[in-house]
Amino acid sequence: MPSLYDHALQQFSRAADVMHLDDGLRELLSTTKRDLEVHFPVKMSNGDVQMFTGFRVHHNIARGPAKGGIRYHPAVSLEDTRALAMTMTWKCAVANIPFGGGKGGVICDPKKLSNMELEHLTRRYTTEIENMLGPDRDIPAPDVGTNPQIMAWIMDTYSLHKGYTITGVVTGKPEFIGGSRLRREATALGVKMAVEEAVKILRMKLTGARVVIQGYGNVGSTTALFLQRAGAKIIAVSDSRGGIVNARGLNPQKIAAHKEQSGSVVGFKGASAVTNSEMLELPCDILIPAALENQITAQNAPRIQTKILAEGANAPTTPDADAILRDRRVLVVPDILTNIGGVTVSYFEWVQDTQSLFWDDQEVTTRLRAVMRSAMKEVLAVSKKYKTDMRNAAMILALDRVAQATTIRGIYP
Repeated sequence: MPSLYDHALQQFSRAADVMHLDDGLRELLSTTKRDLEVHFPVKMSNGDVQMFTGFRVHHNIARGPAKGGIRYHPAVSLEDTRALAMTMTWKCAVANIPFGGGKGGVICDPKKLSNMELEHLTRRYTTEIENMLGPDRDIPAPDVGTNPQIMAWIMDTYSLHKGYTITGVVTGKPEFIGGSRLRREATALGVKMAVEEAVKILRMKLTGARVVIQGYGNVGSTTALFLQRAGAKIIAVSDSRGGIVNARGLNPQKIAAHKEQSGSVVGFKGASAVTNSEMLELPCDILIPAALENQITAQNAPRIQTKILAEGANAPTTPDADAILRDRRVLVVPDILTNIGGVTVSYFEWVQDTQSLFWDDQEVTTRLRAVMRSAMKEVLAVSKKYKTDMRNAAMILALDRVAQATTIRGIYP
């Protein structure tokens, strides 16, 4: 089966073909700038020492410092980290913010680690990759398996080694040490704004629209709440253990409370059980995969029954599935457009840290809405110009911006 990196290269090549990108730029932009793999010991709660493997990758920094999350997950790999770093380059370019693409991760299961073990692991990992980091070099953020507390440990470790507090070395940290308002909700807020723009394209109404959300973590659960408040009807949600469905609608807040108590959405009263695979194929108006990669494939794409597929997760749709959905005229709003809310508000956080001047909810929301609307408008214009789908249009827009920056800067020496 093709890897996530193979999929990223396929999407890159498709856009590069349309743009007639020359061979030199193709090779440069499809290659990561630097990859770091580290192996480090961590003292566990029982006194034993365990070895861990971590990565940090910079894909392209022609437009600014590397930006991208740190993932703690058993399936983290160097190849996937490269793919996700490349995706971050395109996201930042689509959002038109002055960052390049980076990504990192540690092979571990954070659910099986104590709080002390997580802190030890984070501080040692930070030390191992410190030569990659810096507020003007590489600015990590939370991703799967990480959170604001972990960002705080990274910032503290980096700052202790430098001898003074450097808040701008990470984003997604707690608000009282330089975090931004709405950073936790930012990705979901961006997804909601992207959906609002997408329904306009199809001349649909969001009020009463049936929504299915795969993944009920921070992004999925918060997106459900935002869309319900906007008038949509959440008919099915799921997490790693399974899903629930009720055609009459579900209450996101009550589901979140149930999951907090039980550890899963499964078993929620007033809803029927459904598997994750079945849930993706439910009839709906808007389908939002907000879990992990490669969830919609050539096998299930023919059975997807939605008008809009808005990618809350990174790379949830394979290229083969993309082709099937294009033929079936499903409007796919790609990850590098749908979920740029997180990196955009991360940029806002970095700006606020740099200036030591912080914004309220209204200012963050207003600025994010401006970025989302501009990005959707620009991608739609490219889509019409080249008579292509939204994913390819977003890639073309991103590639053009990165290629121009690379060309203008030139090749040294």
